[in-house]
Amino acid sequence: MNDVVVAAAQFETRDQDKHYNLSIIERLGGEAARQGAQLVLFHECSISGYTFLETLTRAGTEALAEPVPGPSVEKLQRIAASFDIAVSAGLIERDGDHLYNCQVVVTRDGLIAKHRKIHEFISEHITCGDRYDVFDYAGWRFGMLTCYDNNLPENVRLTAMMGAQIVLMPHVTGCLPSPMPGRGVVEPEIWHNRQRDPVRCRQEFDGPKGRGWILRWLPARAWENGVYALYANPIGVEGGAIKPGGSMILDPYGEILAECRSLGDEVVTATLIPEKLELASGGSYIRARRPELYERMVAPNPQLRPDKRPEVYWKKHK
Repeated sequence: MNDVVVAAAQFETRDQDKHYNLSIIERLGGEAARQGAQLVLFHECSISGYTFLETLTRAGTEALAEPVPGPSVEKLQRIAASFDIAVSAGLIERDGDHLYNCQVVVTRDGLIAKHRKIHEFISEHITCGDRYDVFDYAGWRFGMLTCYDNNLPENVRLTAMMGAQIVLMPHVTGCLPSPMPGRGVVEPEIWHNRQRDPVRCRQEFDGPKGRGWILRWLPARAWENGVYALYANPIGVEGGAIKPGGSMILDPYGEILAECRSLGDEVVTATLIPEKLELASGGSYIRARRPELYERMVAPNPQLRPDKRPEVYWKKHK
């Protein structure tokens, strides 16, 4: 197995403006390719926008959705062909009467993989996915889990057990209301004043509202499973809220190989080497499992809504 070069990007999404968002994906995808990347990851619903879906009607959500493959995947295919790179981006998928938060991976040959978010909660109109997804590319085995999917250790563990060596983790997160000390929203004027006072903005993004919170758990997902992790997150205004960016690439030890640090659109790359997969502890943790003790792990969850949405949804909507 050869080394592989991958990229993680961040940018400021425009709600419902697929043309603009795809133009930024094209620009940053080209930059990733010039840095030698063979695959570039963009954030959750990076084509459509995400947070604003919370207040969008069923008709509005359906109007935004499209089949996969469809027009946006065709555009991603043209981008991938132009730069000879695989592109992973997110959109709202329409499949019959169901809508999904879908992350796709596209090469010059077309769609090679997609993942429907398992723990969807932003909109009652979007159905939760029901499977884990792994795929082969560039001689490596990749998995995909979207945002909240990664907060549950079981999801990353099972994806790793399906052979994933690299897990794509597209997010829209950070700077959210929270009872945790130090967390909370970033006021819009801090972002809009970032050119005149970048220190204040960086302090907000780097503290427990953003990077500080991510580093509590994201490196653990890589370390405890012995996998590389690609994390992508938007920066700036997203659905009226402020997001801290901070897209990064982590190795199987949970160490950061590359990280977006600018207060704007950016892409970073890193070389992933197969030797770390064998040397890291995560693989031995998986082999040491005692499944005969785990019956309660698969017991039904009485607190889960009938439509499979997590607690974060019904607490917000009750």
